[in-house]
Amino acid sequence: MEKTTSTAKKTKYKKFGVRALTVTAIMTALGVILQTLEFPIPSLIPSFIKLDFSELPALITSFAYGPLWGILVCFIKNVIHVLFGSSMGIGEISNFILGAVFVGVAGLVYKKNKSIKGALIACLAGSAAMAVFSVFSNYFVIYPLYGKVLGLSTEAIVGMYSALLPAADNLWKALIIFNLPFTFVKGIIDSVFCFLIYKRISPIIKKQS
Repeated sequence: MEKTTSTAKKTKYKKFGVRALTVTAIMTALGVILQTLEFPIPSLIPSFIKLDFSELPALITSFAYGPLWGILVCFIKNVIHVLFGSSMGIGEISNFILGAVFVGVAGLVYKKNKSIKGALIACLAGSAAMAVFSVFSNYFVIYPLYGKVLGLSTEAIVGMYSALLPAADNLWKALIIFNLPFTFVKGIIDSVFCFLIYKRISPIIKKQS
C-alpha cells in the first residue's frame, strides 16, 4: 500500500513538474514579447526608463506554481531580451532584479492565503516591495553600471530628472520622486491585468492530467 502511495505521489509530482515547465516556457515567451513592446513616457520620467508589462506572465506563473517559477520566468525572459536590448544588459539586470522582487514577494504572500483578499494583499505587497527596492538597486547597482559601462555620469543622469522637475537635484531625490511611484504604478497595472485574467486561465494552466 505504501509503495502504491509513493508511486502515485511521484507520478503526481512528475506531472506537476512537466506542466509547470510547459507553462513557464509559454509565459516566458509572452514575457519576451511584452518586454520588446516597452515604451518611454518622457513627460513623466526620463526617456531611458521604459514602461513594459512583461512581469504579468511571471506574476501569473508565481500565483499558479509558486514564486520560484515566477522568478524563473523573469530570469529567462531577460536573458533572451539581451539579444534585443540596447543597454548592454544593464536594463535587463534591473528588470530581473525588480521583477524577481515583485513576483517573489507576491507569490510568497499569495501562497499563504490563496483567496481574492490574499491576492490583493500579495499584489500590493509585491508592488510596494519592488518600488522601494528600485530606489536602492538603482542607486547602488544599476546607475553605477551605467557609468562604468556606458560612461553615463551621475550628474548626467540627475540632469535628465531635474529637466523634468528642478527639485530632483540629486540622485536620491530623483529616485524617490520619480522611480519609486513609477515602479509602484507599474506593479499595480500588472496586478490589475492579473486580476482580470487569472481566474479565467487558472483552471487551464493548473489542470492536472
